[in-house]
Amino acid sequence: MGERSAASRLAELLPPGRLLERPAELAAYESDGLTVFRTRPLAVVVPRTRDEVITVVRACREWRIPFVARGSGTSLCGGALPVADGVVIALNRLDRILAVDPDERIAVVEPGVVNTAVSAAAAPHGLYYAPDPSSQSVCTIGGNVAFNSGGAHCLRHGMTANHVLGIEAVLATGEVVRFGGGRDHAGPDWCGLFTGHEWRFGVTLEVTLQLLPRPESLATLLVGYATLEEAGDAVAAVIAGGLLPGAIEIMDALAIRAAQAAVHADYPAGCEAVLIVELEGPREAVAADRARLEAILAAGRPVAVRAARDADERLAIWKGRKSAFSAVGRLSPDFIVQDGVVPRCRLGEALRRIDGMSQETGLRVANVFHAGDGNLHPLILFDGRREGDLERAEALAGRILRMCIEMGGSITGEHGVGVEKKAYLPEMFGPDEIDCMERIRAAFDPLGLSNPGKMLPGGAPALAHVGLHPIERAGVVSRE
Repeated sequence: MGERSAASRLAELLPPGRLLERPAELAAYESDGLTVFRTRPLAVVVPRTRDEVITVVRACREWRIPFVARGSGTSLCGGALPVADGVVIALNRLDRILAVDPDERIAVVEPGVVNTAVSAAAAPHGLYYAPDPSSQSVCTIGGNVAFNSGGAHCLRHGMTANHVLGIEAVLATGEVVRFGGGRDHAGPDWCGLFTGHEWRFGVTLEVTLQLLPRPESLATLLVGYATLEEAGDAVAAVIAGGLLPGAIEIMDALAIRAAQAAVHADYPAGCEAVLIVELEGPREAVAADRARLEAILAAGRPVAVRAARDADERLAIWKGRKSAFSAVGRLSPDFIVQDGVVPRCRLGEALRRIDGMSQETGLRVANVFHAGDGNLHPLILFDGRREGDLERAEALAGRILRMCIEMGGSITGEHGVGVEKKAYLPEMFGPDEIDCMERIRAAFDPLGLSNPGKMLPGGAPALAHVGLHPIERAGVVSRE
């Protein structure tokens, strides 16, 4: 089947307007948030219903066409990069919130629902959805599930996987499956396995999410430091002191400058780093924890300490942090956002080493990260118009990842592996571990059609790995 005939046959299966083929239409789908990688797909399908998604996946399976599912394209690791001879399945129009149950504290949503829309729908019931990636105003739940997204408040509340109670998906085999389904579901944690699969098992159709009661009280402190290393050491001191804040974030001088220029964030002047610490919970508990927190912070000799006096000041502090990635575009025409993890007790050391690498290479690095769980987000600034700059930036990004592994951390905390980091996976895992990952992937997608070439260092999974479908053995497959 030729490329044109494949696209034409897909168009025949769907209502008019669902298939995009013109170059101008495809251009928006050539890359995700990591724009240094670009590929033009064969076609883009924009389904409006779950049945249309199932139809497309089953057709791709029958005709051996690779496909890539995609939400808003905010992935920062090339995880939503299309395949040149494949189809992009854009899920943004599957954007219905199907149910909000305040008694069970759950929401049932389609994959194209934007992250913040879940909390907006739950707000009248005094509930909210906890995972809060920096791109939460545009990123979708389907993408959050695919990459197990975190966010500023994942320190206390955990990642997306901790809030997914049920998933309906169409696997790359064309089978429609339901995993989990409620708080009291017993058996294997299939939702936990599926969350973080980077679209390599199939396509999510529906997600059941856990909702949390809005905290009675919040206390948000903005703390300035003379050095970035001191800010990192303060994080270790807070956790060692027995406190578990809702969030602990760090921004360095470059990131502060960008945020102030972009959204006029009122951060302390003359600081090399700021720490944002937010406490949440019952009023009495927050008051007691705040007194302990302020004592711990004072021991670290900060330059400035300021508490948000009201909801508006709190939102202004967080607006500066949430806008930092995009705001850095004011400082440099291009940048790479890296995503690695180091132990909290070694944050200060890691930041010092990153600063040394920056000075050695002559490339500026803006540091913005989830300090509470050691999840670094160094933004490496470069100018792609200068010969060799991109290659130097990528080399520095690789050095930072290897530092994370060396320090006992990880090559990713929430962004995923995608195409950007798959070459580093063998430095973190041994051959047997990677083979196990390949076998699991092959059980869900024996032909290697779903988001091929991502995450794992090899190509399509070896068919010799495929035995009896493990989900069939568990007896949880519902076929359509």
